[in-house]
Parts: sequence; structure tokens; C-alpha cells
Amino acid sequence: MGEYCLECGDKIIGRSDKKFCNDGCRNAYNNRSNRDSTNLMRSVHRKLRNNFRILSELNFKEGKSKITNEKLLKDGFDFEYFTNLKVYKNGAEYRFLYNIGYRFLEDDWILVVRNEEEKHSKNHN
Repeated sequence: MGEYCLECGDKIIGRSDKKFCNDGCRNAYNNRSNRDSTNLMRSVHRKLRNNFRILSELNFKEGKSKITNEKLLKDGFDFEYFTNLKVYKNGAEYRFLYNIGYRFLEDDWILVVRNEEEKHSKNHN
């Protein structure tokens, strides 16, 4: 009538509601079952970090910079990945990577803005 470990199949000794014979089997089982979502999350985080790095390395003057769509793509920027979208009252739509936002302008140009408040608060912590 005993239960068997979901990972290794050994007979479980102890409480009737146990699913694994030890912590190692429980961890191995959970790591394997979470691997796909963990890999997906790592991939998305890597793309967000790369996009943020590319934007943060631009030359900002008074919190603003301009660059072409073509140059960002050449640097490895992936426009599908950003952290949030903000539409201002004037209709301007900005895609943000944390505290750096960008919006599409005419003729392949992109306006990039950096939220200086968050930059300053980060430096004071």
C-alpha cells in the first residue's frame, strides 16, 4: 500500500502524503519540470538586458538622444522586447526598458529619453 518516489521510484518511508524519498529527488524532479519556463525567462531577461545596455550606452544630452532604427538593429537591439509601454496625453507612445524610453520618429529616427529621477535615486542608495 506504500507510495513510491516520483523521481526515482523507490518506496517512500514516512508520511503517507510524501511524494519523494528525499530532498535530492524532490529538487531534481522540480528542476526538470521547471526547466522550460526557467530557460524561457532567462532568454527574455537576456534580451531585455541587452536592449537596456545598448540604449544606456548612447550619448545623452539633457536626458535625450537620437539614433536610427538601422543603427539599433545593427547593434543587436530587439524591438520586440521592452518592459512597459506608456502613451502620453499628446498621443506620443514610448516603449521603456526600465528607466530608458524610446519612440519612433519619422525617417527611421528614434528619440531615446532617460528618466533622470530614477538615475539619481539609484545613485543615492
